[in-house]
Amino acid sequence: MPKDAPYVTRVEVSIAGAHLYLIDGLISDAGKIVARLVCENGFYDASTLKEPYRIEGKKTMGYEIAEQLNWDLPDVILYPTGGGVGIMGIYKAILELKELGWISGKLPRLVAVQSEGCAPIVKTWQERKKESEFWDKSSTKAFGINVPKALGDFLVLEALYETNGYAISVSEESIQKSQQQAAELEGNFICPEGAATFAAAYELRKRNWIKEDETVVCLNTGQGIKYPDLFSAEPPLLQKGENIVI
Repeated sequence: MPKDAPYVTRVEVSIAGAHLYLIDGLISDAGKIVARLVCENGFYDASTLKEPYRIEGKKTMGYEIAEQLNWDLPDVILYPTGGGVGIMGIYKAILELKELGWISGKLPRLVAVQSEGCAPIVKTWQERKKESEFWDKSSTKAFGINVPKALGDFLVLEALYETNGYAISVSEESIQKSQQQAAELEGNFICPEGAATFAAAYELRKRNWIKEDETVVCLNTGQGIKYPDLFSAEPPLLQKGENIVI
């Protein structure tokens, strides 16, 4: 995995017994090394869209959204988008639910959320193209969406176009601010990828793309504790018996 992968993520991989190697590059560079390893040794490739199971697993998010909202789907669903399998899965789920007759009416407008430091899907959507170009010098603290070129970008874009959705990039500052707000107001330490969706929802409401009376679902894809270095915690040290002066 890339050398800038969160330390906690590296520990999780290592403790599971995997052979972990860090790459001096991006996830796209790591993917190329894995592809050569698969080709030369006949290994099973479990990376994004190289097997059918991940998109089927992600699809359950769409089922859960429908079930928890009593089969009355929201107007807008925002998802942090790197490889894009989450949006693909949700889109597949709602199409299947509609075909089964479990839901009716308009499909939710799907929104792909990226960082301004890595926004190939956003650029392509703005240009109304079907496939993105490689994003040079991609950089964001939200590791999960630091993907300069998604293998299934055309499927993500199809989901956006077919649902009259949107692709939006947000600043690193707004991501961190949304993390802070979620912790202060809701008691949830969400990951920066999830925080990006809150920042995007706020911006789209300002633009009036999201209307005041619409139902909106923002998906948080992990715990902020995986990124302990994004926030400082260096409180003053009190001596025994010392009083706190406010």
